Amino acid sequence: MAIPPHDVHRQIEEIYRTESRRVFASLVRLLGDFDVAEDALHEAFAAAVDRWPRDGIPAQPRAWLVSTGRFKAIDAIRRRVRFDASLGEIARRLEPAGSPAEEPDEVRFRDDPLRLIFTCCHPALSPETRVALTLREVCGLTTEEVASAFLVSGSTIAQRIVRGKAKIRDAGIPYEVPALAELPARLDSVLAVVYLVFNEGYSASSGESHTRADLSAEAIRLGRSLVELLPYPEALGLLALMLLHDSRRAARTDANGDIVLLADQDRSLWRRDGISEGKALLERAFATGPVGSYALQAAISAVHSEAATAEETDWARIVALYDLLLRIAPSPVVELNRAVALAMRDGCEAGLAAVDLLIDRGELSGYHLVHAARADLCRRLGRRDEARAAYERALALAQQEPERRFLAGRLRELG
Repeated sequence: MAIPPHDVHRQIEEIYRTESRRVFASLVRLLGDFDVAEDALHEAFAAAVDRWPRDGIPAQPRAWLVSTGRFKAIDAIRRRVRFDASLGEIARRLEPAGSPAEEPDEVRFRDDPLRLIFTCCHPALSPETRVALTLREVCGLTTEEVASAFLVSGSTIAQRIVRGKAKIRDAGIPYEVPALAELPARLDSVLAVVYLVFNEGYSASSGESHTRADLSAEAIRLGRSLVELLPYPEALGLLALMLLHDSRRAARTDANGDIVLLADQDRSLWRRDGISEGKALLERAFATGPVGSYALQAAISAVHSEAATAEETDWARIVALYDLLLRIAPSPVVELNRAVALAMRDGCEAGLAAVDLLIDRGELSGYHLVHAARADLCRRLGRRDEARAAYERALALAQQEPERRFLAGRLRELG
């Protein structure tokens, strides 16, 4: 029985939502050009809208779309050859090696999204360009959406994307998963970009909102793709970390969008399915091989998830995990987080001493959270003048409106 046309259109919309970036990744590999592949993607879906209501949905819709997009691109280049002779060689290079009716299978294109991620996150590109390209080309966000996420102009993001594509083309950056010997170093770059995208969604660096659920969701989607195609311990650890953090999203702000600290959160709002999946991935990571910083951070988040109340948190275990984290990935921010955990384990005086050492070193002098941490410890110790000065310093540095409201509220409480 024929499927009603409106049902076919609905299925095409669903296929576009779930498969379009995979189709695009395969077209980039086959056509060797981001912009040509983007045009081919839209041509393929336009053909599907025209033909599938009449002919039915193919058994392998993604393969059909890839094949159709490729032939549409070749035909378009052929038509343009008479105006630009330089396109002749491109058209010949793109000619199908086999029969015009050959259908690419799903297995052949399975790794294409992974190839695209590694291309967009190549070390030859600047970190800002890697993020912009990944969000635009891998996640499918518009240039305006990427610009909005990082509070820069659309023209700035567009320039980064154009320069990135030119660098990939001119430097001959290969569209491939690196060789095994190169994989650890290259995977680090990919994971760093995914985590940066997640962090910007989980706790925005500036702007009106504390969180951006769309960015976090895209990062988790990328993390799932990496684990599916490349189940290395740190890929498992990163996905576990993102899921465990994201499980607390609903409790992190109130109805007005104001920040709710971890100790004050309604833990019944924490998503138990995200916690369970994150902990299962963490167990896989530790069972698979040596773990790194993402898995250790996920382990810290898992300890928080196991506590029914803030008072039941195993702070000794958290401090021990931060000690391990500092040994393999030392950073001032990790030291700050450990100092806060130390205050919960050993008392505010111990935590404050650790925070003051960090401030004295000057590495985090422009980081609002180090001053916010000092302010909170001084407040709890009854050192009101010091607390007020630290809150004022943190407020002067904070860029995110919910954080500014929180800090201003603390100042008002001090009088």
